[in-house]
Amino acid sequence: MASKTAADHFNRDSFVLAIDAMGGDHAPEIVVEGMAIAAERHPDARFLLVGDETLLAPLLARWPRAASVCTVRHAPVKVTGEMKAAAALRLRDSSMRIAIDAVAHGEASGVVSAGNSGALLALAKIILKTLPGIDRPALAAIMPSARGDILMLDLGANVLCDPRNLVEFAIMGDVFARSVLGLTAPRIGLLNVGSEEQKGDDRIRTAAEMLRTSHLAQQFHGFVEGHDIAGGTTDVVVADGFSGNIALKTAEGTAKMLGGLLKQIFTSTILARLGYLLARGGLERLREWLDPRRYNGAVLVGLNGVVVKSHGGTDAQGFAHAVDVGMDMVSNRSSDRIREGIAKLVELSGAAHPVRDKDGTAQLAEAR
Repeated sequence: MASKTAADHFNRDSFVLAIDAMGGDHAPEIVVEGMAIAAERHPDARFLLVGDETLLAPLLARWPRAASVCTVRHAPVKVTGEMKAAAALRLRDSSMRIAIDAVAHGEASGVVSAGNSGALLALAKIILKTLPGIDRPALAAIMPSARGDILMLDLGANVLCDPRNLVEFAIMGDVFARSVLGLTAPRIGLLNVGSEEQKGDDRIRTAAEMLRTSHLAQQFHGFVEGHDIAGGTTDVVVADGFSGNIALKTAEGTAKMLGGLLKQIFTSTILARLGYLLARGGLERLREWLDPRRYNGAVLVGLNGVVVKSHGGTDAQGFAHAVDVGMDMVSNRSSDRIREGIAKLVELSGAAHPVRDKDGTAQLAEAR
């Protein structure tokens, strides 16, 4: 078998991504199959596959293309889906923990896992820690819109945010959109209850003022509303984790509902079935466009290393797409670019920065 398992054969310089082979509803089968797909897309990449050797060995024998790019590191314990984050933190020998440790030790530049979301976020934040100048990491993901793919963050990592957090999210979103979507100057919008400048609370209006005086001023569109997300008004939508998570779940529920309604409509009568045959080409394109596997792979941006969360119920194609996202973030030096963006923010906004009052509210104050 082409994959190596002996620790003394491990070459730390050859790895780009660590893979939690045991995370997800259908692991490790779909993970190994997904790695075979990823190997075709990234033939020069190398991966550290972390999981139970006894389960991985026969799967790698079945998928030799995956075996050719993976080195296995044994991890006998799995973080289960129902496990609390606090309990996961105490497991030193879990596949998720060992994969994240590999990033912390410089053996890999990033990690991909389809495992327990809460555990992954907690472990990543504690072990990898945030980049210098970043207060909180944000969960970012690609979504479809009428004008093409867009990026939205935060999607639930931070329920409460101050203006500085939102500005940091905008900087991280700019880097993500350049790295993964290939945009040279992504347009950035702040999610609000209206597009007028006077709308929203002090927190979001302060964040908008900070962005207008930052190095992202030319890219800042202003406030956007819920309908602007699907409309593709901006390439990046910035929100606090509470609003962003609700928007994401609403979009997912709407897409699922529309899929169910279309199926019901086109199977209701003989004429409807005939209509489906006539419209089949267009409906197939719509299905591909809205295929959740194309958007699999949310990134916890702002950490010392790339962390990609795959949907737990995805298949091999979806997991391979999450690996694609991780590869894009690593190859485009996303962490370095975020550092550069934060440095520009500090340099350009030295005369105006947020401070917190006694009640914790962030306000804009003149630098002393």
